[in-house]
Amino acid sequence: MTPSRFSGRTALVTGGASGIGRATALRLAGEGAAVVAADVNAELLGQLSADAAGLAGSVTALVGDVGSEEGVERTVAESVGRLGRLDVVVNAAGVLSFCHSHEHTLDEWNRLITINLTGTFLVCREAIPHLLVTGGNIVNLASTAAHKGQPWAAAYVASKGGVLALTRALAVEYAGGGLRVNSISPGAINTPITSAFHLPEGADISLINRVSPMGRFGTPEGIAAGIAYVASDEASHMNGTDILIDGATVA
Repeated sequence: MTPSRFSGRTALVTGGASGIGRATALRLAGEGAAVVAADVNAELLGQLSADAAGLAGSVTALVGDVGSEEGVERTVAESVGRLGRLDVVVNAAGVLSFCHSHEHTLDEWNRLITINLTGTFLVCREAIPHLLVTGGNIVNLASTAAHKGQPWAAAYVASKGGVLALTRALAVEYAGGGLRVNSISPGAINTPITSAFHLPEGADISLINRVSPMGRFGTPEGIAAGIAYVASDEASHMNGTDILIDGATVA
């Protein structure tokens, strides 16, 4: 960790109350950034603010929902109002569920697409005008699910494939304006989302025997370290790129 790498910079991290979002908010603040961590979970946000005390930067908790257009508009506007500017946006908010695809309800499909993909797009849309002013950048959370088949998670796979394609499209569209857009694709990481995994009834466990070739899950802190690099000036020529941090899951 480099305490001054993000000194004078600001960041908005969605899904900031737990998992990768939480680790990222603390990492960026630890390197000097003023961070707004937005999440729907007010209780966990309170814990995050306490844990950020004493860091080189700061973390401000903001209850915000990426599941609606109005919620995103409010979240980005309030973040800019509190920070004064916007240099980095990390789209870490996400949900996951498992079931046989032929049993997938439309409501559950829409929930995952809305939060994981549409929410990411809306945050980008609202943040881009501010990031063009500062020459900032966006880091989206994709997934190994965007790179290889993953059973029992059709909506999640589709949403993360969309995030990957969206990242590349925005990177090309706004490169001339000095805005960088990249993504990170984590593999199996020890977070509340992955801890909720359960096999649907009758599922063939052999279909997931390569989920963790190293025999262990990664940590949110390891993903946060990658995000911090991609968001930093050290990665100034990285644009439209996806970084796999997956313990050889896709290899």
